[in-house]
Amino acid sequence: MKKEEQFYLYLILFHVAIGIGIFLFPFTSKIYGYSMFIIGTYYVIKTQNRNNEALMVAAYIAGSEVLLRMTGGNITYEFSKYGVMLFVLMGMYFSGFSKGAAPYWIFLLLLVPGVVISTFVLNFDTNVKNTIAFNISGPVCLAIASLFTYRRKIGLEQMNSLLLCIGLPIISCTVYLSLYTPSIRDIVTGTGSNYETSGGFGPNQVATFLGLGMFIFFSRIILESRSKFMLMLNLIIALNISYRGMVTFSRGGMITGFLMIVLLLMFLYLKSNFKGRVKLNYIVVFISLAMVVVWSYTSFQTGGLINKRYKNQDAAGRVKEDQFTGRGDIAENEIKTFLANPVFGVGVGKGVEVREVETGIVVLSHDEITRMLAEHGALGITGLLILFITPLVLYLENKFNMFLLCFVAFWFLTINHAAMRTAIPAFVYSLSLLNVQLGTSSKKEQYSNIEKRS
Repeated sequence: MKKEEQFYLYLILFHVAIGIGIFLFPFTSKIYGYSMFIIGTYYVIKTQNRNNEALMVAAYIAGSEVLLRMTGGNITYEFSKYGVMLFVLMGMYFSGFSKGAAPYWIFLLLLVPGVVISTFVLNFDTNVKNTIAFNISGPVCLAIASLFTYRRKIGLEQMNSLLLCIGLPIISCTVYLSLYTPSIRDIVTGTGSNYETSGGFGPNQVATFLGLGMFIFFSRIILESRSKFMLMLNLIIALNISYRGMVTFSRGGMITGFLMIVLLLMFLYLKSNFKGRVKLNYIVVFISLAMVVVWSYTSFQTGGLINKRYKNQDAAGRVKEDQFTGRGDIAENEIKTFLANPVFGVGVGKGVEVREVETGIVVLSHDEITRMLAEHGALGITGLLILFITPLVLYLENKFNMFLLCFVAFWFLTINHAAMRTAIPAFVYSLSLLNVQLGTSSKKEQYSNIEKRS
């Protein structure tokens, strides 16, 4: 076994051990959460961000968020967003930020009126500071991270390392979930999202992370598996993450991860020559068979309930009336709120209070797009257009960034079903703005190297 493979194996086993340790000794979650901040700070200061170390630490913090939330390991519940922002700002201190990132300065400014309005309109008994911070921290995290990553050059190898930094804590989370609910058959009795298989935490958020983890390790099968050992190791990890994601019975995150894999394969297929396409055909067949095996095993373990879940049926096989589990009603309410307040919106966090008055139900938004419309009005539309258009313009400039469309798709699909309650959609979006350099002299040479790895 080569030293590189040995190091990778030890890295994986270390994070397996973290998952086991947190399950057996819950207090170790606090140690894990605090230590990544302390060690990360020391690491970035020591290296002065010469090789984007701040981005690596931020990626690791973003990837660990759901595990730390479900086990109480974060310094505060929302710390991961602030942790990402803190390390990105450290990266800016040592390496600066792009002077051409004007779209994201504008985006930040567009958020200000909604914040100001909310300080006047929120109910008297509402904790104004916490409410504003909860709702605005995701967009602010996205903007700050994007200011740092906008057109920043980074090598393909380092991009894969960045994704691995996100993926390693997801391995620990998968191990923790496996120990938390070792017997799926005894737990799953219906087709609704399952808290028991999600570590007692929100299935929607857990599935989002596991879907991303599935994509990360399937991408490593394609791009970073230079030997049969690496191929099998990455395959085992990817299949286990996929299985644990499916049994959460939350569809959004897993469908998103699957579409990211499809986008990556399509990109590589279109950019490859004939020989490369033949190799990719084998990879597609291989991955497809692996996914069929995982699906069949999941179906067996759940007594066929997973099939009904994805067909939008209940346990008795009846089609459910609302395939979005009430989220459509929330989105509709927010659109009505926007139409009633089209210019500046009702203010950050006020949408929940308006919905309570109109429906008598206190429920948070699952859709960041309709939330931006309701709470920021036309300024929210302008901000969203900036977020949509900017990475697409970058793609037209550099059509050889294989991850750009995958990352934008992840951000867009995630904020449609899980809003921006975690740091991961904001951080992954910012990665789409990186200028990925494949590291060889010609485009033909670059894709020839990728085909060899495939």
